[in-house]
Amino acid sequence: MIVELRQYALHPGRREDLITLFDREFVESQEALGMTVLGQFRDVRRPDAFVWLRGFPDLPARAEALAAFYGGPVWAEHKAEANATMAAFDDVLLLSPVTPLPAGARDTGEPSSRLVATIHLAAEPWTTFPEPDAPVLAAFTTLYAENNFPALPIREGVHAYVWLTRFDTQAGAEKFLEGRQVGEQTLLLAPTSRSGMR
Repeated sequence: MIVELRQYALHPGRREDLITLFDREFVESQEALGMTVLGQFRDVRRPDAFVWLRGFPDLPARAEALAAFYGGPVWAEHKAEANATMAAFDDVLLLSPVTPLPAGARDTGEPSSRLVATIHLAAEPWTTFPEPDAPVLAAFTTLYAENNFPALPIREGVHAYVWLTRFDTQAGAEKFLEGRQVGEQTLLLAPTSRSGMR
């Protein structure tokens, strides 16, 4: 599988609008076309940020599925509403898993669990990876491939290593993050009610 880590900057106060629309309209409709919506999250420390992960079996499947979705009836019906929430949607890393992906358990109701995503960026491709300081839920590194659906931009020329860890509560995640300065970016993520990773 290949994975997109997508971080959206939203217009102030519009995150709940996007989450409601996304969880209602954009989960099953993408998965029906061969994609996997792995998880979608509120960024706890950035109130106008929405983060999600989407998977594909391989690159040709990515191009085919994205063309079908963004050229299809569900996106045509809801794209104006979705796009109205977004200030920017081009912070996207194209990644390859380096650990098995966890099995998703999509449910209803807001989970109390939190995920921490640590994004390490290097000047050159990784040959060895940083040693995580917590159990790893999933880990990824940059997939070096041309963007085969250029209508959706991805970050080019980056060498990323991303790992996720899970905590039962926000307090546990915040304690883990105290004084931490590892990585270029650390995200504290609250799963939405329909997130597979939770």
